[in-house]
Amino acid sequence: MEKVYFSHDGAVDDFISLFLLLQMENVELIGVGAIGADSYVEPAVSVSRKIIDRFGHGAQLEVAQSNSRPAHPFPKEWRLDSYSENNLAILNEQTAIKTPLADKLAHEDLADKLMQSTEPVTLVMTGPLSDLARALKLQPAISTKIKRIVWMGGTFMEAGNVAEPDSDGTQEWNAFWDPEATKIVFDTDIPIEMVALESTINVPLTNSVRNSWAQQHEHVGLDFLANSYAFVPELNQFETNSTYYLWDVLTTCYFYDASLVQTKRVNCDVSITAPSDGRTFLKEDGRPVTLVHDVDNARFFQTIQKLAKRADD
Repeated sequence: MEKVYFSHDGAVDDFISLFLLLQMENVELIGVGAIGADSYVEPAVSVSRKIIDRFGHGAQLEVAQSNSRPAHPFPKEWRLDSYSENNLAILNEQTAIKTPLADKLAHEDLADKLMQSTEPVTLVMTGPLSDLARALKLQPAISTKIKRIVWMGGTFMEAGNVAEPDSDGTQEWNAFWDPEATKIVFDTDIPIEMVALESTINVPLTNSVRNSWAQQHEHVGLDFLANSYAFVPELNQFETNSTYYLWDVLTTCYFYDASLVQTKRVNCDVSITAPSDGRTFLKEDGRPVTLVHDVDNARFFQTIQKLAKRADD
């Protein structure tokens, strides 16, 4: 049984990642923290609690709310999806939320959960690294409690997915949101397994994928996927920085089954100098990370379906 703390930033892909984590055998989810990066934090927390209620198979969890703030905020239009997700009918069949809100802020909750664990904990992180950086500052000893960080973030391509006036366009959003936090975490010796932008090129959210889920709506988990992803843009004639690849879900499924991907070791660093602050770049004497660089597309989507169907139980 692998102990996991899940830190996410409240986009649709993050919510599906939480849903999938709750369906995984041999995984003990010990905590969930939500940060208002690619979302607004209040609906992100609300959705997380509702997903645990609806799909958690009785899991006794609480959700911690972050008060971390960005150096560079996500576009408002992307963040609004958290409000839409919070109003899905399937998440609102009961009148009251049972899963409690944690008493402490997310970085404090993370530090506490790690210090209380008698076994090393894997951190699955699909948003910025801000709460981990703050937790390390609050309680440096937690670094010895972390087995590994499985993070969706960064890129080693020339162009990232940030198109903002204060960016040179080299960054990925989770790293760009809080460059200093990214640098703090990368400067530790905690093992990092990284799903970067280029890791997900082979897993776009296409109309055929959407239709496949829609045609299996008799399975409540696949119905949840289909309705959730209705809020995000379609992959049409050309790519933009909001074209949807399954960034966070690949991260979560890779954590679950590493045989879905191919990885390689690279050495890298993080820039904190504008206008390239938040850029992750290759560096010969930099810190080593394990980078996902290829995905078995068919097996990846089969894994999503297999896990989603467990919500029927």
